[in-house]
Amino acid sequence: MKRVLFAQPISLAGRTLRLRANVLKSLLFACATLAAGVSATLSPSTARAESWPSHVKADYEISFNGFSVGTFAFQAETGGQVYTASGNAKLSLLLGAISWKSEIRTVGSVVKDAPKPGGYTFDIVSGAKSISTRMGFEDGMVSSIANYPEALHTSPVVPLKPQHLQGVVDPMSAMMQLAFGNNPCERRLSIFDGRERFDLVFSRKGETRISEQQPSGQPGTGLVCRIRYVPIAGHKVDDGTRFMANTDEIEVVLRPIPSSKIYVPYQVTIPMPVGSAKLTSKRVEITQTGRPRIALLY
Repeated sequence: MKRVLFAQPISLAGRTLRLRANVLKSLLFACATLAAGVSATLSPSTARAESWPSHVKADYEISFNGFSVGTFAFQAETGGQVYTASGNAKLSLLLGAISWKSEIRTVGSVVKDAPKPGGYTFDIVSGAKSISTRMGFEDGMVSSIANYPEALHTSPVVPLKPQHLQGVVDPMSAMMQLAFGNNPCERRLSIFDGRERFDLVFSRKGETRISEQQPSGQPGTGLVCRIRYVPIAGHKVDDGTRFMANTDEIEVVLRPIPSSKIYVPYQVTIPMPVGSAKLTSKRVEITQTGRPRIALLY
């Protein structure tokens, strides 16, 4: 999901704004990472589908170098052995001169206590230009891929092979693989976004204080997890990829919700050569059968 835009410089009022591809794609990558992270709220610590929250709604603010540049809204529904998740991101830079809107959606089922995506869609619009990805899954592997338009690469691309499409999940289903316990960050997730095959490797970094403690009684300590991006295939061999692969500063802060036995992503940080992008929680609502609704406000 990180490389569907930004290959060409953008002309504005007679000027050519050569915005580095890895800067802009990192903002979108942050959205994808958060979408995956929020999906973690659907992972049952008891490994039983019926214990998953029936509804999750979350709103996040996207900032770049301390300035608000957009929003990300996430919703997920579960019923029986079926799950659906959707996300909507809006980004605006240079006082609205450059903007994007994206929609992400995945549907799937639970097989042997693990998420099995069935379909994935990703659409992004910037001005008069649009880009779409459609994926189908069958028997644990990608069965169909449709990208419009096809990417025109100016740098070498590591070719995709059939084995790269096996045993993978889409970005929205990725973190549902997490099995909660004492070390929820110790995981390696295999992801294919329709264009690129990559892994996200999670490791525990420490803890941080979250001052907001709503509702009353919920802990104000978050678990900090470092995320390492490992490109495997379908990616450009360029400075942007090397920067993302070499940094150890991609992080997610997970806030434990003991009453629901889940973790909620509070903040995602994506470093860049000229600063960093962050997604920070503003409101999270969790509905779970037989338990009071939880609303976290920030």
